[in-house]
Amino acid sequence: LWEPSLISEIAKVSTEDAMAMARRLAREEALFAGTSTGGNLVAALDIAKRLRPNATVVTVMVDSGVKYLSTPLYKNSQYTPRE
Repeated sequence: LWEPSLISEIAKVSTEDAMAMARRLAREEALFAGTSTGGNLVAALDIAKRLRPNATVVTVMVDSGVKYLSTPLYKNSQYTPRE
């Protein structure tokens, strides 16, 4: 469902930055997200810095952190989900 004519920019985000943001979301906002969501937020914040002060930037939370529990994203985390 990709429609390239609707896209004005593609932002590159490093895996390290995306993972750091996903961990920050869990720690500071109680949003248990994955790397893709972390990357979306890094890009959205970068875009927001370039816009006028009252501009609105929207992104989506595209994944949860559940499938990342055994990966380096959360494997050694001090946070554990409740039963």
